[in-house]
Amino acid sequence: MYWRLSNLYFWFFALLGSLLPYWSLYLEGRGFSYLQIATLMATIQLTKIVAPSVWGWIGDQTGLRVRLVRFGAVVGSLCFAGVFLEPGFYGLLLVMLMFTFFWNAILPLYEVITLRVLGSKKEKYGRIRLWGSVGFIGGVAIIGAILEFIPITMLPWLLLPVFAGIAVSTFLVPSERGAQKTSAPNGSLKAIVGHPAVIAFFAMNFLLQVSHGAYYTFFSIHLEQHGYGKLPIGLLWSLGVIAEIGLFVVMHRLTRYFSVRQIAIGALMLTMLRWILIAEVTDVVPILIFAQLLHAASYGALHVISVQYVQGFFGQHHHGQGQALYSGLTFGAGGAVGAWLSGFLVDGFSTSAAFWGGAVAMVFAIFITWRWLQPPPDTAAT
Repeated sequence: MYWRLSNLYFWFFALLGSLLPYWSLYLEGRGFSYLQIATLMATIQLTKIVAPSVWGWIGDQTGLRVRLVRFGAVVGSLCFAGVFLEPGFYGLLLVMLMFTFFWNAILPLYEVITLRVLGSKKEKYGRIRLWGSVGFIGGVAIIGAILEFIPITMLPWLLLPVFAGIAVSTFLVPSERGAQKTSAPNGSLKAIVGHPAVIAFFAMNFLLQVSHGAYYTFFSIHLEQHGYGKLPIGLLWSLGVIAEIGLFVVMHRLTRYFSVRQIAIGALMLTMLRWILIAEVTDVVPILIFAQLLHAASYGALHVISVQYVQGFFGQHHHGQGQALYSGLTFGAGGAVGAWLSGFLVDGFSTSAAFWGGAVAMVFAIFITWRWLQPPPDTAAT
């Protein structure tokens, strides 16, 4: 099951690596304005507010998570095909909303599947999840190299093999038997969400994703404005994910020596430094490389903590809905707000101003984490 579980992570994040670094450049090549680009990029995060909760609830009720993952992969791919019609802004907005509604159902459901298969061996999660990082690097590097020789408008065609890989890999994971969700205590989900530590956890991650809005929306454009080509842009994106892989490998050792709160505060401070460096010293390659290596903190460390945090606080009865809330309130709402705000900052000032905005968001996240974040129940000893 190790390779079967790893396979979907590989292809899912290979698509993300093929899409995120170059989609804004594709939209720019199609002639869209910065605000239109920000809006279209925000849809990738926007549907995470609703989609994971819908699919997570269905998964909790039926237990048919593998089948739901397959459905999301196939239907999402069919929806993306609307891109080939080359619609205008509103047509492409509709295509992106439909595609991401199904595509964003896959990962939260699959995280639950993976953790349940692992059972008591949850420390192996990082080794499985790192194949997603490998897929991201492969997608970034290969697509970036190809785009050095063909127009950016050909990008949708390059994504077709990756969509096929996702669809096939969903059928390699055995289907589970449908099972009705066991009853949970009345009001327990409301009590969990209202816990001060859980509120702080969601606020921290919301602000973290707000700060990433400039990165996911305008990092490639920011680099292109400073003279970087498609392949160097792709390699810089890959560098961040390589650092993330290294973090996944050693994360279990870090948790032996540092508390959840200490790791979170340290990672947030490094994230703030990262945005400042990207904003101000983009032309200095060694410092830009260092900034990208900090992706290990701004995504890797905080994601591993968050997955364990959701499982610890939401437990068996509400794990799917907890994962959906984590995806929706942070990656969804936070990512969408961050993308839109960065669009206004870029349109009114510059791409550097958008990264400074991300650094400011980190100041608030650090304070909230320092003041209110507590470890989840099952990791209280750390």
